[in-house]
Amino acid sequence: MKTLKVSAACLNQTPMDWDGNFSRIKGAIVEAQSENVDVLCLPELSITGYGCEDMFLAPDVCIRTGEMLAEIAELAPEMMVAVGLPWRHHNTVFNVAAVMCGGEILGLYAKQNLAGDGVHYEPRWFSAWPAGEVAVTEICGQDVLIGDLLFEIGGVTIGLEICEDAWVADRPGSQISAYGVDVILNPSASHFAFGKQQIRERFVLEGSRAFGVAYVYANLLGNESGRMVFDGGAMIASCGELIATEKRFSFKDWTLTTAVVDVGLNQTKQAASASRIVDVEDYIGLVRTDFEWKKDSELPSEGIERKLWCKEEEFSRTVALALFDYMRKSYSRGFVLSLSGGADSSAVACLVKLSLDFALSELGEDGVREKLAYLKLPKSTKGWMKELLACVYQASDNSGDETEDSAASLAKSVGAEYQRWNISELVDGYTGMVSEGIGRKLTWKKDDITLQNIQARVRAPGIWMLTNIRNALLLATSNRSEAAVGYATMDGDTCGGVSPIAGIDKAFLRHWLSWLETSDMEGIEPIPALSKVNALQPTAELRPEEYDQTDESDLMPYPVLDAIEKAAIRDKRSPKDVLVLMGKQFPDHKDKIMKAWVIKFFKLWSRNQWKRERYAPSFHLDDENLDPKTWCRFPILSGSFTKELSEL
Repeated sequence: MKTLKVSAACLNQTPMDWDGNFSRIKGAIVEAQSENVDVLCLPELSITGYGCEDMFLAPDVCIRTGEMLAEIAELAPEMMVAVGLPWRHHNTVFNVAAVMCGGEILGLYAKQNLAGDGVHYEPRWFSAWPAGEVAVTEICGQDVLIGDLLFEIGGVTIGLEICEDAWVADRPGSQISAYGVDVILNPSASHFAFGKQQIRERFVLEGSRAFGVAYVYANLLGNESGRMVFDGGAMIASCGELIATEKRFSFKDWTLTTAVVDVGLNQTKQAASASRIVDVEDYIGLVRTDFEWKKDSELPSEGIERKLWCKEEEFSRTVALALFDYMRKSYSRGFVLSLSGGADSSAVACLVKLSLDFALSELGEDGVREKLAYLKLPKSTKGWMKELLACVYQASDNSGDETEDSAASLAKSVGAEYQRWNISELVDGYTGMVSEGIGRKLTWKKDDITLQNIQARVRAPGIWMLTNIRNALLLATSNRSEAAVGYATMDGDTCGGVSPIAGIDKAFLRHWLSWLETSDMEGIEPIPALSKVNALQPTAELRPEEYDQTDESDLMPYPVLDAIEKAAIRDKRSPKDVLVLMGKQFPDHKDKIMKAWVIKFFKLWSRNQWKRERYAPSFHLDDENLDPKTWCRFPILSGSFTKELSEL
């Protein structure tokens, strides 16, 4: 029997943070060595960070990467390490994993399948390596093989799949398994999306079972570069069974997931398929080296604890981690929020609170202080939220007592600083100035949108001033449903450096707030003050009280809006098809009103692309994202579905 102790590291890296990235890689390696690990898999592109964008094409990036790789190789003389990096070969950049053993670089496995959909733009920077091809490249002053490689180390054969390699139908693992591979490593940079971990688990388990190998999956962690959030979730499987996994959404710099795998047992099981096994010597890209593995480790007892998150918890933990990392990596001194008392801004305030709560729960007071060392946090943690979040209720003549009470109660409940401002004089000043300029008085009958928008826009300068004074990050509060139809005032409620909820629909947000009011998440207290928020009907509160303004009366019911958006934008259905689908999905609404809503959606969608182009960065949460910079492209100028809508 031969056993190996294998480990997958999840790292919270930052693009081109050379010293920081090296420090975290070193930390993971040192910890793995202290645990007598034989094989350590680090994530994809973990030296540079995954989100370097066009800087991957800068020659200096690869030069610095090579210099760091040489230092990393020296850190681990007693084990095998795989680490992801970009590498320039013959003036072409490839996404590779360097395999090191005994302090030497053995070779570079190159990614064969590039992710080019949705938030991914890998083909813009990298070239896919052809299967079955090998070349020689110079790195760290030595010539090594690059390409489609297998590594036979001390009698154990190790292969790789880099992230997307495992997501395609004809994955590299299915080819190399014929050569009697014992271990497959998967260094990944797989961003978070709702329910995605279950898909990852399936390909890890299936790879382990079908290929008869130990499968080691490593991932990035945290908000690395702004929009994408990496949830970690390392896994190790053997003989088709998951034997180790890591709790996701960690606030640590790195995590290690370690297990002992029985290589001998896998080899025995492969013997049952001897007819498909060919001599590993025949593999064109075989790299062989003598290496004395550590002594066999004791196999663990069966059974592991698996944590499955519901959508509400995934949303809570993802955005909380994203905000925490966004704040510290931008060196912002907390957040500022224009808190209206409604669902959207209240959700953002709660997410900031959860960010601190989750961090304290996992890292403890000393750990959070270390992460936020650039801040002078109060001695008691009870005062930290007031330091990290300032909320302002900006009242106008059209604001109601209920929303003000809701805002004040929530700010107190989450522990934030709270201020009340009155913007009526500012609104009157602008309205009077423009009225004088055009020679007539502005009226609600004639100037409805103008008078609504000035109230939203006049709130922006003051909240930006407070943000500047605090050297903080202003949080915008628009959600995805509003983004779809442009139900937001540009330079008003869209103001901010980041838009935490622009990737989630209003219907889910309202449900999530009700859930959070009485939530029993592990280590997190519910927020009873949300009862006041949840009792309110969503409204912009921009018209006088007698107009009885609500969001849904301005637009349509949010469940209908969200369903139309999914069918029209995510699924690319025509207006005619959408109308048919909505009629079946919402039979209680009359055909005439449903047709009006469908027409309204397509018209508003088309004319408001320019607003979506200007939204502050949002966090990617699923395949319904409307962010034009990373997911959903649409022309700013178009035919606005005129012909299609006329056919209705």
